[in-house]
Amino acid sequence: KGLAVVAISSNSAATHPQDGPEFMAEDAKLFGYPFPYLYDESQEVARDFGAVCTPEFYVFKKDGRRPFELVYHGQFDDSRPSNNNIPVTGRDLSLAIDRVLSGQLVPSEQKPSVGCSIKWHP
Repeated sequence: KGLAVVAISSNSAATHPQDGPEFMAEDAKLFGYPFPYLYDESQEVARDFGAVCTPEFYVFKKDGRRPFELVYHGQFDDSRPSNNNIPVTGRDLSLAIDRVLSGQLVPSEQKPSVGCSIKWHP
């Protein structure tokens, strides 16, 4: 369908070794990630994208020769660890992806991601 997925971890392995590349590789294998799982050692990617928490989701659209366009930067869905009565569905992200793939506009009103803060280098 022309969709590519990449996951990037920007957490500092200096302060949080459990978030380093070795453990990321174990998680990717254990859960069978069908996409690249990259490590942002310098944290420049997180800064350039304006990421502040994990996870954050970005959807880019590409039309022909035009550059990629950010069309979604928001939450996965309304579920939260502290709110057990709202199921994890991925609704918000799925809707954005479906709209891009079908050539529709993605609503400009998007709820920001909520999660743990990025663990920045000291």
